[in-house]
Amino acid sequence: MAHWAMVIDLRKCIGCGICNEVCEKINNVPPGTTWRRLVQREIDGGQNGERIFLPMSCMHCVKPSCLEVCPTRATYRRADGIVDINYNLCVGCGSCVLACPYRARSIPIQDGPSETVVTEQDITVESPDRIGICTKCNFCLPRLEAGLSQDLRPGVDPEATPQCVRFCIADALHFGDLDDSDSAVSELIRMHTTVRLQEELGTEASVYYIVDDISFLTRR
Repeated sequence: MAHWAMVIDLRKCIGCGICNEVCEKINNVPPGTTWRRLVQREIDGGQNGERIFLPMSCMHCVKPSCLEVCPTRATYRRADGIVDINYNLCVGCGSCVLACPYRARSIPIQDGPSETVVTEQDITVESPDRIGICTKCNFCLPRLEAGLSQDLRPGVDPEATPQCVRFCIADALHFGDLDDSDSAVSELIRMHTTVRLQEELGTEASVYYIVDDISFLTRR
């Protein structure tokens, strides 16, 4: 069984935000929420105008804190490592939102008539109207499964790869199977210094970051 993971090269990310925009459009992310966000941090106090960009989304943890607090078991971890949500079981209580240390979950609330025009073709089993229930990144799971059914390789074949990775213009995002020693993500982790966010929490995130200097991650 595969263990799907992502490697993000912070040396290459230029903070363009295309990954965020692609994610929102293709996954029909509910208005007012986001599945990806971009954190900016200055280097050396910003004296030289340098900054680093930190793309963040669900970390698909091996030991997800969101799963532990879900009262209905709507949040679950698949055998391939992807942490997903059963929309039919979610009651929108918000416990997982509070428990996630990466701020990767949100519950969309519609205050009034939506200005977004959604056609019948836009509403699929994978992207229904999710107002009032928790939503987050799922590594483009429907796309991943469709590709696997056609014997495609996620992380290699674009049709089976998460859209944020596919459309990254800086080649900073990489996806693949951690259990495959020949995969791109396994090779990148072997070749470079990588970190996972808030490792002291023991969540064992499946998103790794390539960095030259990790000190900025601990600055307040």
